[in-house]
Amino acid sequence: MVSEMWREQVDFRELLWAIVRRDLVLRYRNSILGFGWAVAMPLLYMLIFTVVFTRLAPLQTGVPYPLYAYAGLLPWSLFASSQRFSAISLTVNPHLVTKVSFPREILPLAAVIVSLVDFAVASSLLAILMAYYDIAIPATVLFLPIVLIVQLAFTIGVALIVAMANLFYADSKYALELALTVWMFATPVLYPVDQIEGTAGAILRLNPMTPIIEGYRSVLLRGELPPAAPFLAAALAAFITLGVAWYVFHRAEYRFAEEI
Repeated sequence: MVSEMWREQVDFRELLWAIVRRDLVLRYRNSILGFGWAVAMPLLYMLIFTVVFTRLAPLQTGVPYPLYAYAGLLPWSLFASSQRFSAISLTVNPHLVTKVSFPREILPLAAVIVSLVDFAVASSLLAILMAYYDIAIPATVLFLPIVLIVQLAFTIGVALIVAMANLFYADSKYALELALTVWMFATPVLYPVDQIEGTAGAILRLNPMTPIIEGYRSVLLRGELPPAAPFLAAALAAFITLGVAWYVFHRAEYRFAEEI
């Protein structure tokens, strides 16, 4: 089963890249800012919360707060954007889903890859902020691809679940927006998790996105490898989520044409 599922992705890789190119063009066609929108939203959040957490409720972050916040908002935007576009990836492609034979997981996967392109563009501002605050790129940046791979595994797994949910339950896209809002504030995107104690802190540490977000900050800003136990637990959760979601998605594909 697994080898068959993987072989299908390889066989239809050209279709995947064609959909990615199409979605990139559609997303930014007739857009004034173009790829600038990939930077605009995390930048806006950074500016707003910089005012809140440096003037109204100062936090101890160890690095300048704008840099700290943007380093969290960047991977979070990759995750959240992937879920939003994956949610509609099946329903906005009815002719492909109903009339073309191909592995349907290509559609949410393409949505994640398009969001990954936005992530790469928005990363340029992080490099500028690091230069502005005189933060040298540490040797631990070599571990950055590992952090990204773990995040992508988790992101794709959740994206497959979200795409199925939106196809079978039309109101799930509204629940997704609520879930992403709550999830963002349950993740140390904008504040240090080590300053949250008690039950709330324990719950936050169970969130797989917590070690992932902190992993980016560790390897980019602190010059440290992510703490081993939490990061390995997040990696395990990520790949289990991906495996289970992919299997369930694959088994449910035959029903997609009826539901769309």
